[in-house]
Amino acid sequence: MFSDILEHVAFAVFALLTISGALGTIFSKRIAHSMFWLIVCFIAVAGVFILAGAELLAAIQILVYLGSVMLVFAFGIMLARRTILEGDA
Repeated sequence: MFSDILEHVAFAVFALLTISGALGTIFSKRIAHSMFWLIVCFIAVAGVFILAGAELLAAIQILVYLGSVMLVFAFGIMLARRTILEGDA
């Protein structure tokens, strides 16, 4: 009984982290902050996969998305002409 309540609370926390990470990715003013919120979103989705008993999907989520997609996203940030910080020229 206690484990069911704990599982529901953990799911609610991961769901709120996923939603806030997605909204933070969309509404961030700076590119680096957007990348941070996307990482939070990916990790929270992996947590939901673990709660669902799909450990392989969680591992794929972390390895593929955090490893590959975030690397490409970081290169996009570095190649962008937009200023990351206010002091950048």
